[in-house]
Amino acid sequence: MSLSLVSPPSFPGTSAAGRVEAELRRAIIALEMPPGTRLSEQEIALKYGVSRQPVREALIALAKTRLVDVQPQRGTVVVKFSVRKMMEARFVREAVEVAIVRQACQAFSAQSRMRIADLLDMQEKAAARGDHSTFQHYDELFHIELTEGVGMPLAWEAIRDIKAHMDRVCQLTLPGADAMLPLVEQHRSIMDAIDASDRARAEVAMRHHLTEILRALPKTEASFPDLFE
Repeated sequence: MSLSLVSPPSFPGTSAAGRVEAELRRAIIALEMPPGTRLSEQEIALKYGVSRQPVREALIALAKTRLVDVQPQRGTVVVKFSVRKMMEARFVREAVEVAIVRQACQAFSAQSRMRIADLLDMQEKAAARGDHSTFQHYDELFHIELTEGVGMPLAWEAIRDIKAHMDRVCQLTLPGADAMLPLVEQHRSIMDAIDASDRARAEVAMRHHLTEILRALPKTEASFPDLFE
């Protein structure tokens, strides 16, 4: 893959390796670097105006999150989608996020609830205009705010990398407003249950939300076989 030379993005207060990792992570999730892409340390270093050492550190960090695979004698490759890994990711994420909504039904920050109301309004507008990038940004903020609202921000750290893998596939399964708007309604259903302190309904709503991507996987794999293992 050839990387065009552009001005490096700015990430104030972050190390060079951290800056490169953040930008590569974003590009991988956005499928600007699709599954199977071979990454060159030299090209990445030139693009972001850094030496090869921080690039190497960034790639090692991405390998730990399984977004790239460092292959001996062959270099570094963006990993392909795996249905099996997606099933595992959904299992782990569901265990954490269902526990979060159960807790939220017992006590939830009023400030977080107000922020979520604003986030969902902005997410709905992004979905309506087909702005997938902004939609996913607000999607991530929604799930972060759920953990903040119950005073358990570390829960987000536990599922952040898992969500990244799911977000890559969402680039293919959410092509337009018709696919994105129902997810906003699922978010609202989760919050309605939390507002009502209805643990059973909140659990059902979250489980339904997190299985949405699994329902789309067979069609996605059939449409993009080269992107899957």
